[in-house]
Amino acid sequence: MVFDAQAQFPKSLRDGLKTYLTPDSSAFIKLNFTSQIWVRSNDNNPGTTVNGQPESNTFDVGLRRTRLVLSGQLTDRVFFFLQFGQNNIGYLSPRKVGTFFHDVVGEYAIVKKKLNFGVGLHGWNGPGRFSNSSISTLLLLDPPVFQETTNDANDQFVRKMGVYAKGKLGRFDYRFSVSKPFVTQTASIPIDPLGTNSSYSTMIPQLAYQGYFMVQLKDIEGNAGPGTVGSYLGKKKVFNVGFGFVNQSKAMWNKTSANDTVYHAMNLWAVDVYYDAPLNSTKGTAISIYGGYFHYDFGPGYLRNVGPMNPANGVKNGTLNGAGNAAPIIGTGPSLFLQSGYKFRDRLLGDQGTLQVYAAVQHANFDRLSDPMTLIDCGVNWLIYGHNSKFTLNYQSRPVFAASDARLQTRRGEWVLQYQIAF
Repeated sequence: MVFDAQAQFPKSLRDGLKTYLTPDSSAFIKLNFTSQIWVRSNDNNPGTTVNGQPESNTFDVGLRRTRLVLSGQLTDRVFFFLQFGQNNIGYLSPRKVGTFFHDVVGEYAIVKKKLNFGVGLHGWNGPGRFSNSSISTLLLLDPPVFQETTNDANDQFVRKMGVYAKGKLGRFDYRFSVSKPFVTQTASIPIDPLGTNSSYSTMIPQLAYQGYFMVQLKDIEGNAGPGTVGSYLGKKKVFNVGFGFVNQSKAMWNKTSANDTVYHAMNLWAVDVYYDAPLNSTKGTAISIYGGYFHYDFGPGYLRNVGPMNPANGVKNGTLNGAGNAAPIIGTGPSLFLQSGYKFRDRLLGDQGTLQVYAAVQHANFDRLSDPMTLIDCGVNWLIYGHNSKFTLNYQSRPVFAASDARLQTRRGEWVLQYQIAF
């Protein structure tokens, strides 16, 4: 007998709460919910302060993500997708922080399955598979954030206002979008001022073109929403080869030695491979492997530090990284990325589910840095009811670069225990 790892989780909730609108169940409205809560201990970057006080290590609890998704197939051609929620509420956050719409789109199937046209606040992005992730099905603690290339700089949490086309032609899966980026003056992250190194322009934004294309060599993946699955836990055998891009003219600018302002296009592209499959269907063991090459050109010297739900808000005599858990993971230059995971047999822990171990590494050569940037994650998922209820214990080792010469100075670590509930 094959054990169902989700046997005790209500069947009606495993893929969301559905209300069918027609007798044949072809039309429906579906509600999904995901909450990811972090308990964390972070070795802060050198010079870190919190409200002006030195802080070498921070322990905190935060709401990494809380999302509600309402979607519906209203007719055989009309579909809508709404995502509402919040991200990164920690002890430093403003009280009663507002939630917001992540996605608001309407979609019409011009040629069923082959050509769908959509419009609204959308996340049909390039250049990589995880430039928009299904956050409830991640293999890792977090998606590879460096693939969320413009997150909150000229978009709203990886979404832009625009139009898109998507579809499947046999085993070829495509998505292409044309969007109007948000002006950088309203960005929720600091935008570097015009200087020697490239930064986002504050002029009227030009249109952004994005695409991601896959050849699906084994099982066919769904494409109702923009988020791609992290791990199927052995439920599918997927083998994809993908290519994607992002292009926006005059997105960036910098000052030359002659004090002239020069504009630069944002040109990003990537190739990647995804393999996720059962090893032994009877036992329930499975493997997941994803890797890719990413070539980013944001203009000369562009570099961005990213610190998810940063536990600090200041720095004194610090490093190039800045405060807290920030690290320079996005910039002009090439990156290699690899993640892999192994799911143990079902019922490894009896009625408490099973385990899935994983590791990931991003290795980049950004032109602003004097040494390569290598970010390492490893951890274990305790899959109580698959992705519906799981704990994740993750350790991340990040590089810290000197402010003076951009050379590797030291490394810092971060432990996170996350609990996820999703349906």
